[in-house]
This record gives sequence, C-alpha cells and structure tokens, in this order.
Amino acid sequence: MPHPHFFPRPVPAVETEPFASPEEAWFWFVQAHEAATAGARIAGGQGDILRPCEPNDIMLAVDRLYRRHRLRRDHLCVLADYGRQLMPPDPERRAEQRAYGLWREAFDRLAPVLRDKGIVRR
Repeated sequence: MPHPHFFPRPVPAVETEPFASPEEAWFWFVQAHEAATAGARIAGGQGDILRPCEPNDIMLAVDRLYRRHRLRRDHLCVLADYGRQLMPPDPERRAEQRAYGLWREAFDRLAPVLRDKGIVRR
C-alpha cells in the first residue's frame, strides 16, 4: 500500500482579535508595510495581539477594489498620504475636505470586504 506524500500541517487553534474598524486595520497595514520597507521581517503570530490576517491581505483587498474600478488613484493617494500620518483627514480643515470625502468613499467600499473576510469586527 503506497504511503501518501502529502501530510497537511495541523493548524493550532489560536484566538485572534479582529480590528475594531477598517481605519485601524489600514493604519496597522501602513505601519507593517513601512517596517518591511525599512528591512524588518514580518512574521505572523509575533505581536501582542494576534490578528486574523497578514498585512498583505489588506493590500490585496485594496488592489482588487482598484482593479475592479471601485477605488481610483485619488483614493489610493489619500489612503497612502494620511495612512503615513496615522490620522484621517480633518473635515473641519478646508484644505482637507476633498481628501476627507475620498477617505470616506474608500472606506465605504473597503469596509464590507474586510468585514466579510473577518479582518474587521462586524
């Protein structure tokens, strides 16, 4: 009787904590991306809080929305610029009102995707 060559690795039952909001997930992604760009090695399960995804999962969700024309380049620029600042645009500041509208539009489209994947709490 032949022996199977593939043995699935057992997955430990680990409790993960989804993000409270899509914005929190985005800021986490931006910080992880900047750390990786600076040379850090990103490995799952190493943080104080275990998350239900890898940083790349969030980028893939944004990329899919962009490829399906649900997000535009303007949305991506606002997400990147304010993500690096770790704060959303301020709707009270006249210079940031357009950016705030794009920010809200982007998260209106991204939030359901992240919730469906279990990345963000329902």
